[in-house]
Amino acid sequence: MVGSLAAGATRIVTVQAARPVPASLRLDALRRLAACHVETAGGLLIRGLDVADAAAFHDLARGFGHDLLTYEFGSTPRSRVGAGVYSSTEYPAHQWIPQHNEQSYTDRWAMRIWFFCDLAPTDRGETPLADARAVLARIDPAIRRRFARHGVMYVRNYGGGLDLPWQDVFGTDDPALVERICRSRGIAWDWQDDGRLRTRQVCPSEAVHPRTGETVWFNQAHLFHVSALEPDLRDTLLAVVDEEDLPRNACYGDGSPIEDAVLDEIRAAYAAEMLCFPWMRGDVLMLDNMLMTHGRAPFSGPRRILVAMAEPWGVTGPA
Repeated sequence: MVGSLAAGATRIVTVQAARPVPASLRLDALRRLAACHVETAGGLLIRGLDVADAAAFHDLARGFGHDLLTYEFGSTPRSRVGAGVYSSTEYPAHQWIPQHNEQSYTDRWAMRIWFFCDLAPTDRGETPLADARAVLARIDPAIRRRFARHGVMYVRNYGGGLDLPWQDVFGTDDPALVERICRSRGIAWDWQDDGRLRTRQVCPSEAVHPRTGETVWFNQAHLFHVSALEPDLRDTLLAVVDEEDLPRNACYGDGSPIEDAVLDEIRAAYAAEMLCFPWMRGDVLMLDNMLMTHGRAPFSGPRRILVAMAEPWGVTGPA
């Protein structure tokens, strides 16, 4: 049975299986539904199939025709569960994770992202969605113009007990290879005296979907910015390190600070378009990562949501 869920301009298509049969037996039908709806609505929620575990989730996601991606140049802690399958971001249960398009803080990202509910939380723990086209429409044109003119600069300081080690993010312990990667991707880097790495990368604030031609708000300025931290954590960090040494921060691409009022408006735009639904064991959510943002609500009790990504893309086309 096909239906939909909606809030504001955000809408996803839902499909409910009549009985719990293995997902592999429904792949052809699911591929047809995805082809019809994912690049219009932005997402497809699949319920009632027999997706037993991470391996079955891998096979389902892989069955849509693209190899699953490794989590390269990551910005949050997560664990590899299997080939191309990862835990969702491993932040404490009480924290909100703001809306974002996956890896929109860099020049390469996945066009497709899947979520699998292996264990539903007892309370909350939704993965809120917000349509990036609708978010863009809510942002003041003057704000859009300034970001379009300068872009967003993402500043990252790796390791030091405060963030992911650069060895994990770049997948190597060779500084020379890190520098080659940075050079190839337009990332500025500095090695600190204690061996820590700082990078700066300027990326666009908006992107044009390669197949639909639609423009979307596509950045993580509001998430990287220091104001995204909980006040107590922010104060604790700033008591220990200077602002330039924070694990993550964001500013305009010319280095000037992003005003609080601007960030407030961006966050309000996401909130106005947010759609939430309760996870059920076995749910699979397929999103167009450019059209649809996701986040995470606080939760209680065990929660295990797995993630897979596919179809690499970038600012210059297929990656």
